[in-house]
Amino acid sequence: MPDTTERRPYHHGNLRTDLLDAAERRLRVHGVEQLSLRDLARDVGVSHAAPRRHFADRRALLDALAESGFMRLGAKLRAAVNGIDDKDDLPARLQAFAWAYVQFATENAELTGLMNSRKHRPGATAVAEAAAAAFGQISDLIEEGQERGELEGDDPEGIGLILYATVLGITSMLNSGMIEPARLEGLVGTAVTQFLRGARPPEPR
Repeated sequence: MPDTTERRPYHHGNLRTDLLDAAERRLRVHGVEQLSLRDLARDVGVSHAAPRRHFADRRALLDALAESGFMRLGAKLRAAVNGIDDKDDLPARLQAFAWAYVQFATENAELTGLMNSRKHRPGATAVAEAAAAAFGQISDLIEEGQERGELEGDDPEGIGLILYATVLGITSMLNSGMIEPARLEGLVGTAVTQFLRGARPPEPR
């Protein structure tokens, strides 16, 4: 039977969103190497040419998928931190931030891997900006703690990067099978506790 996909009419009002959703499903099951515009067009039921209305090529699709991931991650981190009633409780807010990140990264392992690789690609400015917006929240928390005298230092971004690197390492170890899921919560709690212990100003003599 001849392939009539090319003659299929284009009637998708939310094609970009549908393509990104289909791309994430395919990414989760098959990995990034199996993502192609042609396969996604088939998945959502449009012509092979239709996806190019939104993505010039596969690289543009991957960038858009990474950007969307960072936007979702940023919203999840913001909701977790804002969910702490006591806005002056820095340990609780950092714990909420770290745990929200770990949950996202372990529930979306393939997407997280794509996000972390795409934000460093030359020319992917939208991805880098979305990543900065998501992780800039931890710099804000660190800066608040410094202003209250709870944390030392004058580089909130650099200090926050230490905590991010720690939880990133924990999730990478879990996603690769190096540690058991049952250890996750305890490791994240310990990571934040140790981070705060090392970042607090020295006690006056």
